Amino acid sequence: MEIIDPKQICIAKCPQGLEEVLEKELKNLGARSTKVLVRAVSFKADKEAIYRINLHSRLSSKILVPIDQFYAKHPEELYKKVKQLDWSKVLRLDQTFAVMTTVSSHHFNHSQYVALKAKDAIVDQFYANVNKRPNVDPKTPNIKIHIHINDKECTVYLDSSGDPLFKRGYRMQTGVAPINEVLAAGMLQLSGWDETMPLVDPMCGSGTIVIEAAMLATNTPANILREEFGFMNWPDYDDNLWEKVKEEGFRSIKPTSAQIFAYDKALSVLKYAEQNAEEISLNELIQFKRKDFLHLDPPAPGGLIVTNPPYDERIQIEDNEAFYKSIGDRFKQAFQGYTAWLISSNLSAIKRIGLRPSKKITLFNGKLECKYLKYDLYSGSKKAKYANQD
Repeated sequence: MEIIDPKQICIAKCPQGLEEVLEKELKNLGARSTKVLVRAVSFKADKEAIYRINLHSRLSSKILVPIDQFYAKHPEELYKKVKQLDWSKVLRLDQTFAVMTTVSSHHFNHSQYVALKAKDAIVDQFYANVNKRPNVDPKTPNIKIHIHINDKECTVYLDSSGDPLFKRGYRMQTGVAPINEVLAAGMLQLSGWDETMPLVDPMCGSGTIVIEAAMLATNTPANILREEFGFMNWPDYDDNLWEKVKEEGFRSIKPTSAQIFAYDKALSVLKYAEQNAEEISLNELIQFKRKDFLHLDPPAPGGLIVTNPPYDERIQIEDNEAFYKSIGDRFKQAFQGYTAWLISSNLSAIKRIGLRPSKKITLFNGKLECKYLKYDLYSGSKKAKYANQD
């Protein structure tokens, strides 16, 4: 059975706010007929493109490939329709599986019950046919099955990624509140950064933003360290095609003259950042230095700041609003000529920065709704800047 049908509509999941930049990325990786959804982008792709997207995508959290679609109005009808699909062409008896559900329907009001009914349908079909049942493994299954229900329309997907794609494999150590790798990559894309512009993360923590920047500058495939993807457990897995895609990925890596600077006042997490960068062989590209941002001088005359300061959620700060005021003061005093992007969920503290953002984007760091804010740190007054351009 060929799982991947180029005519079927696949789904790439992403954090809310990254849909448009993800759509652009997917097109560059060979996706067709793309459409922006909420926290996702739909697209069509052949097998080679699915493999390539899983290897290269910086902005997707998972890639779902459809295998069936039907209508159901109640759990028993769902059970019947799921059982009608020939699961022996998808799942071997020696493989484990798990069922995840996303439900938006007045016909179904309990997603876990939907998952249970679907799981029962699959194991009951095997038992009826061969008198044996495949095992369910909710943590590390060989085959991940996703069922999306929108009103009475049910779509059954296989997860081609396996583990979420933000699990790049380089982050061996983290601080208390590390940012998601996909979100970090999305922040860089939204900032418009390219390797011609010095990049500074003055509160780098375990280094996710600067490592994602180094990967972007060198065109290193996002998931080059991953040894396993979900599609490798599918019956139509093509090892020769995967080796071809992977080899093309290695050849796409290029040298860069990018200047990337990472600072943190905590020596312990700075060491984590260096170790993480070394894990993906990018430590020599990033300049790490222990320094408190409140006493930091610019490492270059101009450039871009992208940072994820503490929100007072997982990292407690005695006076968070005073801390954010000091961030704004340092921006104004030392970083004239820079553009700064800052993400935070602490809306009251953001106001204390004392600068008017030129752009605001709503992003989600996990379940936390955040604002991603752009500050243009002009040399002299804003009025003078535009006068000089006339």
